[in-house]
Amino acid sequence: QVQLVESGGGLVQPGGSLRLSCAASGRTFSGYSMGWFRQAPGKEREFVARICRTTGSTMYADSVKGRFAISRDDAKNTVYLQTNNLRPEDTAVYYCAAATYLCSSNSRAYDTWGQGTQVTVSN
Repeated sequence: QVQLVESGGGLVQPGGSLRLSCAASGRTFSGYSMGWFRQAPGKEREFVARICRTTGSTMYADSVKGRFAISRDDAKNTVYLQTNNLRPEDTAVYYCAAATYLCSSNSRAYDTWGQGTQVTVSN
């Protein structure tokens, strides 16, 4: 089982940027497909981005396409989410997750979740 710890969240003004990191420990990180999800107050958790193991194929939610970028560094056991041109509606707790078998935008494919990091976009 892999353990995940997110970092990099914070308060940023609209139009600003943050780079979120998710450090993994435990089993071989490269064997997992990784995803980022977010949950705003009063809303359900939603898919943000995912990156597949081996191929590195990426996929984004329409709401973040062109503004966010997911990447991974298997040598550092870390997945990143670069968030640019942030908007108030991006405010949420951001979670990274690891999937053993599937590479998917569906949260049910993910076996392990981090504790989340808060991103607040406000003046």
